[in-house]
Amino acid sequence: MHFLPLTLLMDWIEIGLVGLFIAAFLSATIIPFSSELLFLAFLSSGFPLLSCVIVASAGNTLGGMSSYGLGRLGNHEKILKYAGVSSNSTRRWDGAAKRYGSVLALLCWTPIFGDIIAVSLGLFKTPFVPVLGFMTVGKTARYAVIAIIHLKLAA
Repeated sequence: MHFLPLTLLMDWIEIGLVGLFIAAFLSATIIPFSSELLFLAFLSSGFPLLSCVIVASAGNTLGGMSSYGLGRLGNHEKILKYAGVSSNSTRRWDGAAKRYGSVLALLCWTPIFGDIIAVSLGLFKTPFVPVLGFMTVGKTARYAVIAIIHLKLAA
């Protein structure tokens, strides 16, 4: 959802920071949803910048970790075979997961690929705590950069 009508934005804002948390959570799952526009709407509506960054980052990180958890529950060989992923691709992803490990979670904020990375880190049983740490850093940095750009443009 790249364009939200003004009335829908206002509905989310009326819910308050809980609405931002939910939107950020949903946008980090395999459900197609984008929280950046809503995040900017909250900032423009006068919500405290730091609160918005913390709430959006927490929701987005927990959403990403739910994707990681779904991957963790699965058997990567069976899932990738069922999805039609070649054994060469499987070996590449497994090699990347072993080589770069949880550091890949820094990229879980990226559109489209972020969900794939989170699920893959779970599928390849990358350790939970480092994934959580790197994912938190990456997602928080994204919202912080958006907030800084917003501040610069609003000034």
